[in-house]
Amino acid sequence: MEFDVAVIGAGPAGLTAAIYSARYGLKTVVFEDPSRVSQLAIAPFIENYPGYEGTGLDLITKMKDQALKFGAEHRLEKVVDVSKDGDVFMIKTDSGEYKAKAIIIATGGKHRELGVEGEKEFAGRGVSYCAVCDGFFFRGKKVAVIGGGNTALADAIYLKDLGCDVVVIHRRDKFRADEALQKQFFSKNIPVIWNSVVEKIEGTNKVEKIIIKNVKTGETKALEVDGVFIAIGVQPQTEIASKLGVKVDSYGYIKVDRRQATNIEGVFAAGDCCNNPLKQVVTACGDGAVAAHSAYEYIANRFDKK
Repeated sequence: MEFDVAVIGAGPAGLTAAIYSARYGLKTVVFEDPSRVSQLAIAPFIENYPGYEGTGLDLITKMKDQALKFGAEHRLEKVVDVSKDGDVFMIKTDSGEYKAKAIIIATGGKHRELGVEGEKEFAGRGVSYCAVCDGFFFRGKKVAVIGGGNTALADAIYLKDLGCDVVVIHRRDKFRADEALQKQFFSKNIPVIWNSVVEKIEGTNKVEKIIIKNVKTGETKALEVDGVFIAIGVQPQTEIASKLGVKVDSYGYIKVDRRQATNIEGVFAAGDCCNNPLKQVVTACGDGAVAAHSAYEYIANRFDKK
């Protein structure tokens, strides 16, 4: 099957790109990896997206419905390979093969891991990267949230409201989260262990305690917990970009210009897989809109004039 634009990724950047692309009259398809969940979909509450307050799942559902309304096709398929044959891109998924004149990569990122002993062993047995997904199982129990950004504080608030006994562990002496979110967090009287990192996660069949080290004094201590929620940012998912030879920076983020164009003609990128300074829904949507416009201009100049 042939398309004008293939969007890889169905988060806010990808869905916005699909909305704009379809409205430009381009035959558009959005590929969504069924094994991955958008960061927006698991956000407990969104209040900094203009004109909207509510759950992340509700917002992304509205975006998807809007993309479909304007004619974009949605394929719940994992893209496993992309190559270029002349002016056309060949896309291989786990279910079929497609062609497209332009590609928009919006693959986002996945939760970063701490990389400490016990993390992998207790994943799903007390170690979690999604408070909304797993918080219910820890109601009335002691949990530690690791991190100091927006996600960590939002997770801590959510878990506290859910009925968990929450403590936050942060490697610095102040948070990086938005001021408004910090005010909300501190109003909950959630304790914080500052200047500290988790060195080890211990237990038998499930998490029972964590070993914490103070980065200033070097002192270590054990803290008994039932769960550990890791919220230390995201790692860009750029494997598909690498298959095409798209350039990434030292952190793995796709390099784009002001038009969201990569170093490969006809390939654009948007959202958290890019090297933009602010990883927010509103910026991801902006990236997606620009990428779609650039793809439209690329197709008009490359194909429509032939």
